[in-house]
Amino acid sequence: MTAHENLNLTDASAAEGGSCCGHAPSAESTAHTPAADMAKCPVMVGTPVVKAEAEAAGLYRDYNGERYWLCCGSCGPLFDADPDRYVNAA
Repeated sequence: MTAHENLNLTDASAAEGGSCCGHAPSAESTAHTPAADMAKCPVMVGTPVVKAEAEAAGLYRDYNGERYWLCCGSCGPLFDADPDRYVNAA
């Protein structure tokens, strides 16, 4: 079982747009970021990601010619272990 499969995704942080590790862009950051500069984490589906912030933190993966932005460091190893699972679910 992965760390994400063991999460209680009904907790307040996930329900309010938080991520698996409590990281999500601030409301101010998302309000001032154009939609084209936002993404959704493919591992924690629906978690908003500011692309520039993710890239600055190394929270992205390139796979099959596409870039995927991740919400936190915990998502990187999970994506790396089975990228097709997350790409196809997105």
